[in-house]
Amino acid sequence: MRYRRLPLTSIIVNPANDRHGELENETAAVAQLFATQEAHMRSLAKDIVAQGQIFEPPLVFPDQDKYVVADGNRRTTCLKLLRDPDRAPTVDLQEFFFKLRDKWPGDLPTHIECQIEEDRDRVDEILFRRHTGVQGGIGQSNWDDRMKKNFVIRTGKGKGISVADEVERTLAEVKMIPESKIPRSNMNRLLSSEAIRNKLGFSISDGSFQFIRDRDQSLLALSRVADDLARKKKTLDDIWDTKSKRKYMDELERDGILPTLPRNLDSTQTETQSPAKIQKHPEITARPTTWPHLIPEYDHGIIWVPKLHRHREIWDELQFRLVVDHHPNATAVLSRVLIEISLDNYISSKSVSGVTENDSLARKCEKVARHMNEGSLIDFKYMNEIIKIKNGEDIISISTLNRYVHSSNFDVSPRHIKMIWNTFSKFVVICLSV
Repeated sequence: MRYRRLPLTSIIVNPANDRHGELENETAAVAQLFATQEAHMRSLAKDIVAQGQIFEPPLVFPDQDKYVVADGNRRTTCLKLLRDPDRAPTVDLQEFFFKLRDKWPGDLPTHIECQIEEDRDRVDEILFRRHTGVQGGIGQSNWDDRMKKNFVIRTGKGKGISVADEVERTLAEVKMIPESKIPRSNMNRLLSSEAIRNKLGFSISDGSFQFIRDRDQSLLALSRVADDLARKKKTLDDIWDTKSKRKYMDELERDGILPTLPRNLDSTQTETQSPAKIQKHPEITARPTTWPHLIPEYDHGIIWVPKLHRHREIWDELQFRLVVDHHPNATAVLSRVLIEISLDNYISSKSVSGVTENDSLARKCEKVARHMNEGSLIDFKYMNEIIKIKNGEDIISISTLNRYVHSSNFDVSPRHIKMIWNTFSKFVVICLSV
């Protein structure tokens, strides 16, 4: 641990702050802090100006020639906006900071003292022990359930099964363990997300390790990961956040390492698996017919990278917050928005040819469905199902989705919304997974 006065210009408000999850850049991170905690942010800024100082040095870690804030993003943001109010996300906030900075006693600071930690594991240990007490926004805000979940997904810290232990035990049973010691904290960080685990062919369900892909292929993939970590071919920097984890998975996919075959439940395989009972993974489980929210509450295997931040916020509202029977109109409109922006993500990520800005939602659906079929992402039957519903007046159709948004006298039925989502859900998940 060391303390040093750093120029404010060299300090970056963390785009991967666990308060909000991963965003594109510092500007988006600042905007999100005010979008979710504007009252607290204003209170904190007033307190900093009244005291003429901050009381706790921000915790930062080096990243190339800059320093990223691990803890103290709210304090750092307030100081940055006091120096440059034009960077505030709204005109009202810009005016607020212009007026507030005139009250600063003396010259505004250009440097602030920071706690610098080179070891990112230590950074997470410090974060794990902080965040207690709100004090109306002047103190550190408590993490809510989603913030805690973001932290656990990013780091692998928390109660429950140690994924690294399970992977090491599984590899040891088949004598595929690397000679060098596997850094378990790095392994847990990499495999903290169910989506990443699924790409490697296994799942953690009800506290037990289960293969969901061909066992031999999955073992080879896990052996490669263990070897990369043990031999330090992949270090903490290579698996620090969702973006870097996904980059590593893409590398394994290009190398043909990731398992592709479905799980074979023959007697030989089940005897050598974990003694825990084998359960079907959500991907191969029959869809439930009743649930309070539009999207069933299980992990759909999407890796939420920064560019999908708005997609994820809408997804979370449809999966955890909006009850279809109580909020049918909001659910209907947001489901239509999610489908369209998910399509746009697929089109841009895959560079789908022949799509124009003037294409309707129906035309986009058809072109994307055909592209998915050509790439073996969906079969011919499902492609035709999507193409069939792109037009027409049936309840399960693009026409119905458009009416949700544009018709002033169209009655929204919770049952019909669920029927439409049941058809589109696999399509949307693929669009968000590329």
